[in-house]
Amino acid sequence: MPRPGTAAVEALFGPGRIGQVVTGNRFVRAGTSEGMVDHRNLANADLARLLGQLAGLGVGLIITGHMFVDRRGQYDDDQTAIDTDEAVGPLTAVVAAVHRHGGKIFAQLSHAGSQSVAVGNRPIAPSAVPNVMTGREVPAATSAEIEAVVEAFGAAAGRAVAAGFDGVHLHGANGYLISQFCSPLTNRREDRWGGSPERRDRVVIEVTRRVRAELPPTHALTIKLGLIDIMEGGLGFDESIPRARLVCAAGADALEVSLNVMSSYADNIVPYVAVTTRRAVADLLPQRLLRPPAAEAYYRPIARALRPTVQVPLVLGGGIRSVATMADLITSGDADFVALARPFIREPGLVRRIEHGLRGTVDCTSCNLCIMHSGHHPLQCWRMPRSQLARHAFFRITGGFRGGIGSGLKPTTPNTKS
Repeated sequence: MPRPGTAAVEALFGPGRIGQVVTGNRFVRAGTSEGMVDHRNLANADLARLLGQLAGLGVGLIITGHMFVDRRGQYDDDQTAIDTDEAVGPLTAVVAAVHRHGGKIFAQLSHAGSQSVAVGNRPIAPSAVPNVMTGREVPAATSAEIEAVVEAFGAAAGRAVAAGFDGVHLHGANGYLISQFCSPLTNRREDRWGGSPERRDRVVIEVTRRVRAELPPTHALTIKLGLIDIMEGGLGFDESIPRARLVCAAGADALEVSLNVMSSYADNIVPYVAVTTRRAVADLLPQRLLRPPAAEAYYRPIARALRPTVQVPLVLGGGIRSVATMADLITSGDADFVALARPFIREPGLVRRIEHGLRGTVDCTSCNLCIMHSGHHPLQCWRMPRSQLARHAFFRITGGFRGGIGSGLKPTTPNTKS
């Protein structure tokens, strides 16, 4: 794509609006697990420093990593909690660090369902179907347990308001519980929570309504919504696009588009996006030379399919790596906000670099070492500085990844059935 003109880049720096929340530009820090918690899974000072730094460096909207609304919905051992009132105080400090720099921040609320790899957890699922990524088979939830999950999302939203967040972002994608209820592959119920597209709508609609009821009109509600399953016979646009309209009618102010049920985390976090042979050599990525570079903006076709049918803003992530693509997404109308996760891990000051003249690609090569360390170390780039590569190699040689956390592998717990 040709280098973007001045007007196109300026579109990235125009104000954005989601509900009543106005952002200073169109850049969103997409949610990604930070692992910055104490022994009770409460947010710590490192998380406040990280997100405050991003706000200070010009990121218009920050979405936290997914926080569990209920202990049975905890994904891994170092995930941030928002399941009790005890979480409010530490999260208030996180919000204050962002607001100090004039940024906006949304709390991402999540329930992992059968995708949980937290040690000793007793998760729930729509149906007793082995999770495609963990191999874990979880008993089907009772109706009372499902209603408790809806209430847990509402209670967590109330805590987000108490902590000062500007909005709430629901995680309804990537194989977690809400997306499991939305998929015919993982929801095989025959009661009011499944059995038809309309009944598969129920959980995401009920959660959206319940959370909206906790938010003042000044606060925004957004959702990361999975629109297609990666596997054959799964969720498709014929079911998901009508569902997206219902979610908006239930109170969502914006949608972030994504995959629904996946076979691997690499389906959602594609490696080596837009990495040329020259970049691969310069960034010590010989493994990239064995495969072609992945294409940018791999969720753009999903956004284009959804765009004519909803009136709310669209947030688009998924391998956006060049300034030209960022600007084109906004000026074309395919998206209203550009969401970046991995690039901000390597370059917290990326927005400032673009503001001051960057017109090529970001430094991040989507090597996914940061993802591999999820569940083992706090969020950081493991490629820069170069000494980090030696630390990574030592950790890998010593067998630190055998638990499967962060890689999408099956957890090595004594019993994968709960």
